[in-house]
Amino acid sequence: MTLKALPVAVVSLAGFVLFALEQRELGYALLAIAVALGLVIDRALGKDLALIGFGLAVMGAVPITTDVSNAHMVTMGTAMVLAVAVPYLVSRFVYRDHAVRFPIRTGERWTTLEKAYLVAVPLLGYLLLPTYMINTGVYRNWPAVSDAEGIGRLFLGTNALGIWDELFFICTVFTLLRRHLPFWQANVLQAVLFTSFLYELGFHSWGPVLIYAFALVQGYIFRLTRSLTYVVSVHLLFDLVLFLVLVHAHNREWLDIFLY
Repeated sequence: MTLKALPVAVVSLAGFVLFALEQRELGYALLAIAVALGLVIDRALGKDLALIGFGLAVMGAVPITTDVSNAHMVTMGTAMVLAVAVPYLVSRFVYRDHAVRFPIRTGERWTTLEKAYLVAVPLLGYLLLPTYMINTGVYRNWPAVSDAEGIGRLFLGTNALGIWDELFFICTVFTLLRRHLPFWQANVLQAVLFTSFLYELGFHSWGPVLIYAFALVQGYIFRLTRSLTYVVSVHLLFDLVLFLVLVHAHNREWLDIFLY
């Protein structure tokens, strides 16, 4: 492991402390240490860690929950926008290296294997998520909705968060880390942040194992495809199954109509 990996590891630790342990003051202190250490080791690394640290600090300042009320969606949504937009704008107009990009159109066709994976993702979700969410009771960390508005809000929130995960953890964090670290180091450390954030959101029990594996795969796929569109498609297909499981778990009596 290179010396540059040390401050990045501290950033990942800070994310774990901020989100998984919910120790805000210690998390912020670790972020400051990581950025300062990065600047000492390599100025470019420190500047990139400052962008990542900003995004983590903004998200750490708001409640990370699955509440779908107007107030919470606006609060958390604003933080999510800032966490992605500020690093992008600073990278482009202040640093002028445009390191943070969101490659929607790459000009390359998806391969047969990539298309097959898009079919496999919801099938994998169907095999894993009902067992995980229902058997562990983790689904209770999401609001019980049964009316059209509530279900619509849950669908919107689930998809918006899935897109943001890829914009921040993959296109911002992973991309910036790849400028300084070998692929495997950058991927392992971004996955820690990805998992810590979703743990606070509500993926408890053995969910972190599932999320960590998913985050590693997403980083690997982005390395291969360099396509935000593709990784978002994968994520949203998985989240579609998650959404359906959550609605079913809170409204299992709806199936009674098919049993009589």
